[in-house]
Amino acid sequence: MSYHTVRPDVQAFLDMMKANPRPPMSDELVAYMRSLPPGAIPSLDLPVGDLAVIRDLTMPGPGGDIPLRLFDAQAERAPGPVVVYYHGGGFAAGSIDSHAAVCADMARSLDLPVVSVEYRLAPENPWPAAPDDAEAAARWVAENGAALGIKPTALVLAGDSAGGNLAAVTAIALRDAPAVLPVLFQFLIYPVTDSHTRHPSRDTFADGFFLSSSDMGYFDRAYASDVSHWRSSPALADLAGLPPTLVVTAGLDPLRDEGREYARLLEAAGVPTKLLEADGTIHGFFTYRLHIPSARDDFSEALELANAMLLEAGGA
Repeated sequence: MSYHTVRPDVQAFLDMMKANPRPPMSDELVAYMRSLPPGAIPSLDLPVGDLAVIRDLTMPGPGGDIPLRLFDAQAERAPGPVVVYYHGGGFAAGSIDSHAAVCADMARSLDLPVVSVEYRLAPENPWPAAPDDAEAAARWVAENGAALGIKPTALVLAGDSAGGNLAAVTAIALRDAPAVLPVLFQFLIYPVTDSHTRHPSRDTFADGFFLSSSDMGYFDRAYASDVSHWRSSPALADLAGLPPTLVVTAGLDPLRDEGREYARLLEAAGVPTKLLEADGTIHGFFTYRLHIPSARDDFSEALELANAMLLEAGGA
């Protein structure tokens, strides 16, 4: 690791995790983690804090009801965009709860309502259950502002890691078959964009940077996607006509290179695109802000840029 610059607080976090290792990801571990009550696994992120609106609701989905959670810094607001957020976790882990602080802070920073989506997870629900739910949720949010207590005028699709993949895939689906509201912007945070091509960073940062090669191998097996299909690897799609996009990457992330390449492909397709790379930090830093203080600045910088791009797109 000596030839990669690692921030001191990131190194301290990696040392802490190495001293307290968890078992490798497996069906058994995933089942155990899901059996625990909320809060039983200590959060690595900041507290959710107070917010004017944090409300749970459900919507009908392709495979049954999909839980949603609305985060809003304002109890009442004028018509405007709504963020649809897809959490990370390798398509097999993560939840509305694990990403509640990210969604709450996104609602504060963007001053927009954020709807977090509890899509179906692998291995019980392999691909394409997750993108089916992700697309259905975006369409439902577009059509059901009254049920949410908001008056949405456009969608912002956002997500981290696996959720970044779902945001990207949903943006393509809604370009090809539009929802009742337009997609104004997509915000892709260290996204999975190309499981078909093995980019160099998958090997460079395979071990020692928290997101391990064994965990990634498990997630790929559990998700069981057709990696040659754009609904698994959106980098393989025609990307022309997509909304303005912010791609955030981490310098020490196995997914770094495919995030960089997706930004390049978008730009080549004529999509207004910005790439923001956080140097010296690891995959998942948005959700490790309690233990990696510098990640708070990274989060703020990304949200400031997202705000500026939204303003330019006419959504703020």
